[in-house]
Amino acid sequence: MFCVGAQHAVPARVQFILMAKTNGSVITVGITGASGAIYGQTILRILEADRRVRHIYFIATDAGLRLLATELGIVTPDAKKLASLLTGTSARKIEYLPNKDVGASIASGSAVADAMIVAPCSAGALGAIASGIANDLLARAADVCLKERRPLVLCLRETPLNRIHLENMLRLHDAGATIMPAMPAFYYSPKSIGDVVEQYVCRVLVQIGLPQPKQYRWKGKP
Repeated sequence: MFCVGAQHAVPARVQFILMAKTNGSVITVGITGASGAIYGQTILRILEADRRVRHIYFIATDAGLRLLATELGIVTPDAKKLASLLTGTSARKIEYLPNKDVGASIASGSAVADAMIVAPCSAGALGAIASGIANDLLARAADVCLKERRPLVLCLRETPLNRIHLENMLRLHDAGATIMPAMPAFYYSPKSIGDVVEQYVCRVLVQIGLPQPKQYRWKGKP
């Protein structure tokens, strides 16, 4: 049985969900059109390599696909190859689902899915999820997480924030989501952009009960 250690400070509701699992986690990852494609790419890469993860559903909005092309130079006419191009692996655990496929498995609460991360999450996607519109697969999958009380982490990439953004964030927080803006840390003296991204991603994964050994942990200084 996979059990999260208390030393990792994993939220109690996440521990409750994941401690009952015996065959690995099923995680949904969404990428939208906000800047920060490297966050989604790194999440997919780490989850693909994590033995505690059995399956990953991957969704990219139309704007998200454009973002992958613009920021990472990744374009393919065969969407099923997208995950392997992003991770640089065979990506056998990753299943790409078209965002227009609102009949996909994860659109139903009866489907097996333990948590969802949207990274980067645009203000538009945040608003759609907050309003419960659920008119595409990403928004519907997020809505399912909220109604089924599953962990949902939204990595907002927007600044400055207007009142609408702030109200949507509060609304989603109150509905059970974790709002985790893509704010990198520098107290651990990162040497590269990759270091900055990986530390943030590791902190995101803690929120769904998958702490990573590579994460820097502050131990205090005199």
